[in-house]
Amino acid sequence: MDATEDSTRAAWAIASRKYEDEYAEHLELARTVELLPAEVGVIGGLVPGADVVHPMSGHGLDDIALARLGARSVHGIDYSEAAVSSARRRADELGLPCRYTRAALPASGLDDACADLVYTGKGALIWVTDLDEFLAECRRLLRPDGRLYVYEAHPLVPLWDWDPDEIRVRADRGYFSPAHVNDTYPAGGAVERQHTLSGIVMACRRAGLEIEHLDEHPEPFWYPGGVTAAAWDGRVPNTFSLLARPDH
Repeated sequence: MDATEDSTRAAWAIASRKYEDEYAEHLELARTVELLPAEVGVIGGLVPGADVVHPMSGHGLDDIALARLGARSVHGIDYSEAAVSSARRRADELGLPCRYTRAALPASGLDDACADLVYTGKGALIWVTDLDEFLAECRRLLRPDGRLYVYEAHPLVPLWDWDPDEIRVRADRGYFSPAHVNDTYPAGGAVERQHTLSGIVMACRRAGLEIEHLDEHPEPFWYPGGVTAAAWDGRVPNTFSLLARPDH
């Protein structure tokens, strides 16, 4: 682990304390949480009866949504003890088939071919330093007829200024930059990795995954409180979704 990654994980550990501090609020959200319509449209038929693995599971609300959609089991993986412990407690309190492992990916520690669906996204890939290693691990976890599903911020999102009147590209960022410091991140100074859309697709291919679905969406999956940006008015991409299966 390099110094940048180490400091970023330290920043994330601080920020993820909110999952414990805001446990009651997240529990209330968990009682009714659902996947986004764009997600259900692609994987709604794959989830019932499936064993799901969720790398970088964070607060675990998507795990609860997957269980509610009919998953037989959901296994969340995160390197934050606060995220893992609060998500485990929440799922147990609601009686849902979600379990959690604290691990630093790509070394998940899970068995080969243990998942019908590997679900990841909504703020995961920005913490992935080596996409090839990460996607190779996702591929290892999949059963022969399994699927990898990603719903994630579009690679253009770091470029959008939050100007309320006009879509602007930030002068201090570039699409092909390898990383940037997130100046809105609650822990301060966390370094986000940038991966181009073509880079993500080709990393899937190198991992032995065949793309079945790729789409771009205008809606962000997260709206910061008190902010209205012209970049969210439907004219530019803010998220993308990808579905892939192991090559045969």
